[in-house]
Amino acid sequence: MYSWLLLKMFPCYLRLVLWSRLCGCGLLGVGIWLSVSQGSFATFSPSFPSLSAANMVIAIGAIVMVTGFLGCLGAIKENKCLLLSFFVVLLIILLAELILLILFFVYSDKVSENAKQDLKDGLALYNTDNNIGLRNAWNIIQAEWKCCGVTGYTDWHEALKEKVVPDRCCQEHYQECGRNSTNMFWTRGCYEKVEEWLDDNKHLLGTIGMCILVVQLLGMAFSMTLFHQIHRSGKKYDA
Repeated sequence: MYSWLLLKMFPCYLRLVLWSRLCGCGLLGVGIWLSVSQGSFATFSPSFPSLSAANMVIAIGAIVMVTGFLGCLGAIKENKCLLLSFFVVLLIILLAELILLILFFVYSDKVSENAKQDLKDGLALYNTDNNIGLRNAWNIIQAEWKCCGVTGYTDWHEALKEKVVPDRCCQEHYQECGRNSTNMFWTRGCYEKVEEWLDDNKHLLGTIGMCILVVQLLGMAFSMTLFHQIHRSGKKYDA
């Protein structure tokens, strides 16, 4: 009964896999475009210079596209090897997600402190010529989120070795406003603002995470059900 129900639902899931493959292609294209046209926008972290927005989009797009390709082609061609590969890839992704999630919650305080320190170390590279991407990233987030530094605007004093801040820290922005100590700067750190945003949107993020988990589990169930169906009967499955 369970296998019959899954097979009945499989055409719908096959369409979902096909759409995920197309989305993966789209993400990969967007990531490549960002990397080529917006190469100056990089990462906040000096320890992980390759962890930029463009590279993350490319990586996610490639994983989604390859996974969708295996599932879609394996179902259409009824190829047991591709279906098994699809199952294994989804299992590896699911285990990696669970391990990362567990490690994050177990070592959340340590991760937070290390992240803050790494971001503070990156502030010292703000005015260097070969780190324009980091400078652009900080300018954008400080302007959009109305924050300054990692934990506060004094982080810039320590990083730049003088009592100045980037112009985007000024509540009234103008050229060289960050060098005027009488100006009003954003007092809240950007790390705190990000934590606040995550806390405000935890229900939405949790819902998205659960939807992803359900899709992964359904994919594994469908692939194994179809795999055993083909193995037992040797007949073509008409999707």
